[in-house]
Amino acid sequence: MQVTEWLLESDPSLRWQVMRDLLDEPAPAVDAERKRVAREGWGAQLLALQDERGYWGGDEYGEDGDRRSVMWTLALLRRLGADPKDPAVAAAADRVRDGVTWRHWDNLPYFHGEVEPCVNGGVLAQGAYFGEVGAGSDRIVARLFEEQLDDGGWNCEAPESTRSSFDTTLCVVEGLLEYERAVPGAPDEVARARRRGEEYLLERSLFRRLSTGDVVENRYLNFSFPPYWFYDVLRALDHFRDAGGPFDPRLEHAVEAVVGRRGEDGRWAAGIRWPGETHFDVDAPEGEPSRWNTLRALRVLRWAGAGEGHL
Repeated sequence: MQVTEWLLESDPSLRWQVMRDLLDEPAPAVDAERKRVAREGWGAQLLALQDERGYWGGDEYGEDGDRRSVMWTLALLRRLGADPKDPAVAAAADRVRDGVTWRHWDNLPYFHGEVEPCVNGGVLAQGAYFGEVGAGSDRIVARLFEEQLDDGGWNCEAPESTRSSFDTTLCVVEGLLEYERAVPGAPDEVARARRRGEEYLLERSLFRRLSTGDVVENRYLNFSFPPYWFYDVLRALDHFRDAGGPFDPRLEHAVEAVVGRRGEDGRWAAGIRWPGETHFDVDAPEGEPSRWNTLRALRVLRWAGAGEGHL
């Protein structure tokens, strides 16, 4: 069985992305498959778990790494590609907007964010993706502008730490990219802030220390889905692919790291799962072939250039 056939034998949330990113299927066919995400499979299951107040798991973020909260359920729905225009998806986002607050941060409405840039980057991405932009997202963007460090990135430990964090920076640039797409005529400062954050990562080849060239954290080479707030090379490469534009040669070492983890059967294995309770599993157990890692790796390599020996 070919790898693409194996990928297609899966949930609608994965199939529609395979059709779009690997097979170049016509847009109507891709859209039809994407609409199924809210009606069957993982997407429909997640939507059904929301309570009438707008919460999943009874919490906005999740205590002790609980991934069943509003934050991580919306993050997963976004990565599954649930169509924000679908009535069920739009209603779920509206319930969050109207009913969920950050109870530990002055009861701010959920889409207004809280104080940590890594969290706010995720909330900004969710608000932009699900059509909940406005005063809340503007508040987050203003905070992120103020919190950008001199090296171009962000760190939830600032101002105690004056060096940026790979994890926080990627969360923020993902959010800024979604905001740019969702807000016509977004200020130029948004794109400039995002590109400065991306430059921080590019200068370090996505996973190496600027001073020595050593790998910053071995976990950056652990590919796990969903990624939550954790940084890894595949997630970062997928962001640069999603942002568009030409392939930057400084990404070459990161691409090689992804290629090096490809199995003899042309698939990528699931990495070590991040801790925390989940609603249910959407990927294979550690060490087994992972459809999500395989999809993301193949579309990154395709973008990086099949003619350069990556595929």
